[in-house]
Amino acid sequence: MTTLKLKKKPTAPAPAGERRAPVRPGGVKRPRPTLAEADAQRSERRAAAPPARSEPRDAPPPRRRPPAPGRAVARPAPRPVAAPRPVAAPKSVAAPAPVDERPRLSKRMSELGLASRREADEWIEQGLVRVDGVVVDQLGARVDPGQQITIDPRASEQQATRVTVLLHKPLGYVSGQAEDGHAPAFTLVTPANRWSGDRSEQRFHANQLRHLVPAGRLDLDSTGLLVLTQDGRVAKQLIGEDSKVEKEYVVRVAWVGHPDVAALHTAFPAEQLARLRHGLSLDGERLKPAQVSWQNEQHLRIVLREGKKRQIRRMCELVGLQVLALKRIRIGRIGLGELPPGQWRYLGPFESFS
Repeated sequence: MTTLKLKKKPTAPAPAGERRAPVRPGGVKRPRPTLAEADAQRSERRAAAPPARSEPRDAPPPRRRPPAPGRAVARPAPRPVAAPRPVAAPKSVAAPAPVDERPRLSKRMSELGLASRREADEWIEQGLVRVDGVVVDQLGARVDPGQQITIDPRASEQQATRVTVLLHKPLGYVSGQAEDGHAPAFTLVTPANRWSGDRSEQRFHANQLRHLVPAGRLDLDSTGLLVLTQDGRVAKQLIGEDSKVEKEYVVRVAWVGHPDVAALHTAFPAEQLARLRHGLSLDGERLKPAQVSWQNEQHLRIVLREGKKRQIRRMCELVGLQVLALKRIRIGRIGLGELPPGQWRYLGPFESFS
């Protein structure tokens, strides 16, 4: 194969007197400027550049040209909307059970005077109570006021054996349980202390002391008629909330601050005596009207229809009187009579407090 060689074009000679720099391969390389020269060149370029056009911040956005008629406008696809989260159904709250407002069977029996509530509970447990002819032996059972309640004859026999005792309580005995070394009054109910003038044919038995409780109270330093009973009907009649049985007392008093005054029935202010009748309050409660009168110079006769703790003594203190002695002489239609202190008798089958 034949190799062709190109001839170089002859270079024109330089004119006389003109000096040229030798040509280096790759051209002439400019010298690198110094820092001062670079800063100066940069400043010159900035000064020579035209000022940048600034647009106001509040300039309105450029208006878009309306599309040509008949030209379809491409609209962005709508963003997918997330499905709402399922809302949990509210937890169902159980409705409160309806309140049975009917009276309990034992309470209804007490209201009808058939038995005390405790006595009624005993009969219910023994299966001696029927409601509309059906035996009810469950405690706490409720009845309608119009339902008929009947008692098994065996329950009536039990009730007939329950006794009520009338005791003339002396000083130094408490009405209820023993306290501070003082014996309870029921300890006086023994065959030896039975009043010889008792006309009842009832025979004493030790079982009669069971559940023998006071229907009312007399303070340690008070004397007079005290009722002890096994019959819940009697207790309810005498000390129930709706009891209207009168209790009569004879009270010996002294006028505080006037020890030399003997004839209190004439010297004691009448307006203070009127306050005893009606106008006093104890324990934040207004007292029921009372009958108050002078029996003699130093003794008051007081008749109450209620029985708060130490009521007569506290009433007298509020009007400036001091109780020296207190004796209960009557409860309802039953009087103390000739019953001696410390002795007792049975409540007769034909006797009643009201």
